[in-house]
Amino acid sequence: MKQLFALTAGVTAMTASPAEAQQPNVEGRRFSPEQVRSVAPALEKYTQERLYGTIWNRPGLNRRDRSLVTVAALIARGQAPALGYYGDQALENGVTPREISETIVHLAYYSGWGDAMAVVGPMGEVFARRRIGRDQLPQETPQPLPLDEAAETQRARTVGDQFGSVAPGLVEYTTDYLFRDLWLRPDLAPRDRSLVTVAALIASGKTGQIPFHLNRAMDNGLTREQAAEVITHLAFYAGWPNAMSALPVAKEVFAKRAEAEGAK
Repeated sequence: MKQLFALTAGVTAMTASPAEAQQPNVEGRRFSPEQVRSVAPALEKYTQERLYGTIWNRPGLNRRDRSLVTVAALIARGQAPALGYYGDQALENGVTPREISETIVHLAYYSGWGDAMAVVGPMGEVFARRRIGRDQLPQETPQPLPLDEAAETQRARTVGDQFGSVAPGLVEYTTDYLFRDLWLRPDLAPRDRSLVTVAALIASGKTGQIPFHLNRAMDNGLTREQAAEVITHLAFYAGWPNAMSALPVAKEVFAKRAEAEGAK
């Protein structure tokens, strides 16, 4: 009987190992596979087979971009403790320390100071383990990227006309702090800055802000296929309702851009 049990256990272990191997650095997780199975066995199964076996391997978005999207979603949803694992994996997937640092700064404005500050602890531990010092992080006041003066003037005029009489301070800060400062910081490319913004908006259910920023993301180089993959990826990290709520907005943006392209 003991021999039969040992044989059965061995077969079970051999069967489980390929699924577990789907997720990189399982040892770096907050909760081991055994801990998860002790509470929700199917959750561990789906984590390995569906999240890491399928979603992270879809071809429409590379692992670097998926890491940026995931980090942005976790910050936006106030899930900072998970960044001890996902921040480390972002570095493994090719996101630089400068890009992670700038993502945190960027999302202070788009998700709130509290959510950005909460990241300092877990990401600080990741940086410390990897001996990432301040010399590998962005300057406080770097040389900004060039500004598209005409486009920014038009954006500022439109927002001012709509809301200048409602909240003039917010309109002023939107121009001075966001579009003439934050968006011009060079250590996160405009396309990636748009990527993390769109991811944060979807993850937090801010559908009203998606059209402007999705259009901006596509102007900055994000393709339609990549945008669709961002939404698909976020179904797993922000939940199906947030992903499904983003679909009609994305559909309309895609349709209007296709119509405009066809009219040229």
